[in-house]
Amino acid sequence: MGQATCDTTAEPSLERLLEHPAIWRGRSVAHTATLSTGCTRLDEALPGGGWPAAGLTEILTARSGLGELRLLVPLLARLGAQPPPRWAVWVSPPFEPYAPALIAAGVPLERQLVVRTAEPAWVIEQSLDSGGAALVLAWLAPGVATSVTMLRRLQLATQRSGAPAFLFRPLTEATRTSPAELRLVFEPHVTGGRVQLLKSRGGEHRPIELHWQEYDYAAS
Repeated sequence: MGQATCDTTAEPSLERLLEHPAIWRGRSVAHTATLSTGCTRLDEALPGGGWPAAGLTEILTARSGLGELRLLVPLLARLGAQPPPRWAVWVSPPFEPYAPALIAAGVPLERQLVVRTAEPAWVIEQSLDSGGAALVLAWLAPGVATSVTMLRRLQLATQRSGAPAFLFRPLTEATRTSPAELRLVFEPHVTGGRVQLLKSRGGEHRPIELHWQEYDYAAS
């Protein structure tokens, strides 16, 4: 009989596989790249210290216009200032972006692209795959058909592009399955807002109270 040999390359290969951002091991905190939220309190509560840099994040609210966009204004300003010039794509926002507040927060208006469409998922995926988007913000209204398959496509698109996407969805979607890397509920609070993580690879799962004055922007 032949003598069995030990493959000394198997372990390093396995370790490299386990380091892939798409792989998650139980009882471990993800070591995926993140982007600072602009708020130390929120960064400390999120796994990795910020928003997933190449992942899908869902922000759920009882209704739109409660201040949830403030969560992303520091990121809009920071990515908007980075070369090379890329777009911040707003897909079907239920309002007109308020230019004076964005300017006051340092968000470059010339890099904002608003798209209104009956097919938001297609626009999100195409924007990410184009390579021209620094990030995508999208509002999925209650009447917009969604599926786990569609959301998984968007999650994969963020990984391919290396850019984050943020979906604003109704609070009624909280109990539905989603492949998004991060899911949280936002509600207004006397000092600013309160965030509750619904799904994350680690992080703080107690309610997080935010104070807008702690953010690194000056928008009112």
